[in-house]
Amino acid sequence: MSLPKEDRKSRSVGGKVFPSDRFPDAIAAALHRQYGDAHGAIKAVVHVTGATERAVKNWFQAKDGPNGESLIRLCRHSDQVFETVLLLAGREEHVRVKKLGDLKVTLRQMLALISDLEASTTR
Repeated sequence: MSLPKEDRKSRSVGGKVFPSDRFPDAIAAALHRQYGDAHGAIKAVVHVTGATERAVKNWFQAKDGPNGESLIRLCRHSDQVFETVLLLAGREEHVRVKKLGDLKVTLRQMLALISDLEASTTR
């Protein structure tokens, strides 16, 4: 027997209560930002997590959230999910530090491309 959608999202497991931004809703939004809405997105998440296709569809629809093991696997492959987990944990500063590090890497790559272009035009 399947639980109604409202019951799935509002029940508490072990007395744990998530922030007002519901965990399944936040993870679903992050999955949509990272992988899009195509059926291939579900297949990609199944591939990286090893979860069943039905479970992943439930994550995308915010009916359920991933278990701990699947969440860790998602965080390894999805910056959007990782940042969402940090924000849900109240670690906004860690998100800023991560984004700054990502920007530094991007800037270094851009500077290397500019140097390569300059070198190829002076030949």
